[in-house]
Amino acid sequence: MTSRKSYSDLVNGEVSVGGKIDIRHLRCFLAVAEELHFARAAERLHMEQSPLSRTVKELEEDLGILLFARTTRSTRLTRAGQLFLDHVPRVFVALQQARNSAQAAVNGFHGQLRVALSDSIAPSRLSALLALCRQDEPEIDIRFFEVPLSKQIKGLNEDMYDVGFAQSDEVGNGIVAMPAWHDTLMVAVPARHPLLAYKRIPMGELLRYPLVLCDPQTCEGYAKYIDRVLRRSDMEPLIVERVASTELMVALVSSGFALGLVGAAYISAGCAQGVVARPLAARLPSLMTYLLRPEGEPSDVLMRFIKRVQAIEP
Repeated sequence: MTSRKSYSDLVNGEVSVGGKIDIRHLRCFLAVAEELHFARAAERLHMEQSPLSRTVKELEEDLGILLFARTTRSTRLTRAGQLFLDHVPRVFVALQQARNSAQAAVNGFHGQLRVALSDSIAPSRLSALLALCRQDEPEIDIRFFEVPLSKQIKGLNEDMYDVGFAQSDEVGNGIVAMPAWHDTLMVAVPARHPLLAYKRIPMGELLRYPLVLCDPQTCEGYAKYIDRVLRRSDMEPLIVERVASTELMVALVSSGFALGLVGAAYISAGCAQGVVARPLAARLPSLMTYLLRPEGEPSDVLMRFIKRVQAIEP
């Protein structure tokens, strides 16, 4: 085996990678890193454990570092292995995007926009936007990627996406957040619920009932906004479920499981059968959807896309 490189060497980019590493090595590494179990990783890859171990060893030899600390009872990533894992998934994303671009060219498209979506953006707005894009520039292939906000910001900074949408402007350096659409926050109420006696629901009445909300891990911007709204009251909300999407939230509300909090545009999209929307009595700031893009001069294609976003009426 080649001489071992230190963790600091890897951090500082001083490890030279030979020409032996291929996608097979990275795919095997990723499976073991996620499973932390060679037998399970081998089963996931539909291969025997012995060739999997050999492939990982080849990768370690080529890098000159240990990626895994193995014992008879456990497998764990070394610090260098964890750092390597932070970057490897981007290789597969880049490869898939390269395939998509090539396929788009074969299908007659002359350009591509990679659009990241976070926070369960209202489908009515997206469908209207996509219709405008298809009408004005059908030769541009638009690809959507549903990701948590943290991954969207990372992807925008690393040129994995061209533009994105989220319900937060807390995006750090290097990203421009432009207000795109605003919504009134609505209470999603099951049909025939006692709260429907109110045309505008007092916060105190809302908090007497259980709530289903979106998970902050998947809907970070939305969750921060809702948290600020609920903190306006001294009452502690009873949150009985956190779900990964607005669609599931509305489905649970429709079943009578709990109440939900959602933007008016989502309720008006026609995908909330058995659900009635009521505004809160309190005066609240709008639930904003922001267009996110990297700093710098946008391309002509992106500028035209931004103008279409601004043309979508609330």
